Amino acid sequence: MAESPAEADSMSYADHGDLRVVRGFVAERAGRLGLPAARIDLLVLAVSELTTNTLMHTDGGGLVRVWAEKGNVICDVTDSGGPRTFGRSMPPAQTIGGRGLAIVERICDSVKSIAVPGGTLVRICLAL
Repeated sequence: MAESPAEADSMSYADHGDLRVVRGFVAERAGRLGLPAARIDLLVLAVSELTTNTLMHTDGGGLVRVWAEKGNVICDVTDSGGPRTFGRSMPPAQTIGGRGLAIVERICDSVKSIAVPGGTLVRICLAL
């Protein structure tokens, strides 16, 4: 997986109070890049799930980067957590929690996770 470009817009987040700002940041950037409104909602939901997982399951915050490339809006979410496992089934309805990564995988056109120095990078893509 190639590194995100230097010109990608980025934002750090560190606590639950930042999540509203992260969602606004992603929505504004995706709209400016030409993603249709319904697809912006999907991207914002996916990023919200990933960043919430960061704050619930790691010792710190993370970094969100957004850019367009080859007909896609791409978003990287990097944090200090361990590898994410995708390809899992949705937990039963009576189960509390455990749906975030399954939701991300179902609403994005592409999802990849790789280990990076100090943590994990999850890259999600939605076609323009």
